[in-house]
Amino acid sequence: MFTPAELLEINTLLVPENKIVILTHYNPDGDAIGSSLGLKHYLKAKGLEAEVVVPNDFPKFLKWMPEAKKNIIGEYKRKVAFDIINEADVIFCLDFNSPARIGLLGDWLMRAKAKKILIDHHQQPEDFDFVYSDTIIPATCQMVYHFIEAMGDEKLVNKDIAECLYTGIMTDTGGFRFRSTSAATHRIVANLIEKGADPSVITSNTWDTNTVSRMHLLALILGRIEVVNDGKVAVLYLTRKELQEYGFQKGDTEGFVNYGLSIVGVRMAAFFMEDLYEDFIKISFRSKDDVDVNQFSRKYFSGGGHINAAGGKSMESLPDTIETFKNRIAEENL
Repeated sequence: MFTPAELLEINTLLVPENKIVILTHYNPDGDAIGSSLGLKHYLKAKGLEAEVVVPNDFPKFLKWMPEAKKNIIGEYKRKVAFDIINEADVIFCLDFNSPARIGLLGDWLMRAKAKKILIDHHQQPEDFDFVYSDTIIPATCQMVYHFIEAMGDEKLVNKDIAECLYTGIMTDTGGFRFRSTSAATHRIVANLIEKGADPSVITSNTWDTNTVSRMHLLALILGRIEVVNDGKVAVLYLTRKELQEYGFQKGDTEGFVNYGLSIVGVRMAAFFMEDLYEDFIKISFRSKDDVDVNQFSRKYFSGGGHINAAGGKSMESLPDTIETFKNRIAEENL
């Protein structure tokens, strides 16, 4: 958590005359959107206005959250996004550890005159004016709740804040089943429910929103999961042609990699997908126990994340990327 002195200084920045902006990472997920909107609604409860700016569009299944559709999407409104960041007095940076993680917004962030406040749970955070970094906490939404507590404002948590923070915690813990989910996490979730978050409604809004294209793509990859390395590693993939054929929409492949990890005996799963528009391969890694996919992705696939959940990319073709992956896991004896 921020030190008491830092909290006092941050509090002096949170005044109506200051322009406050909230940024999150490229390809925003539930924790990114939930933490950003949860913080926005907290600031609103304090009588402050804040703008949420995201680098690119986010899945429809996250747009039910209060004021989600008011987010400024950088790839669609570059001039608006630039002006907002450039004119900001305070910028909260949520759920990313480096300006490189926010795409085209990164350069604008580094040049901005604003005080920059990082709240994030990824490893190896870069320098910001204020840094609250904790890799043990499973979701940035939980960290935002801790921040609200530290500011002495837990009483301000309302239904809008609770719904957003619950969503991010739920999604980033895999429905509260990842090992990073702690007793503290469950206590916070209980508080959020008491403040108005309805687990059944949030779960339905977020996860019971399958499209026909998602079901077709899921059926396709489930029919050809490959298990390698003595049954310890699962490999899944989708080609650009398949994405086009089944009418892929943003968010359709969310969680696909977890199906590989659910196989008995599998300790690591990798999902490879050709980008729909550019010539690179997007990779999602998941693992169990002490299999560190963060370090593996950093070492071989220009990525990173958490010990048990990370992402990466490859500029090779899809077949070559998968072959490289198989060679690397053999070398590492994963």
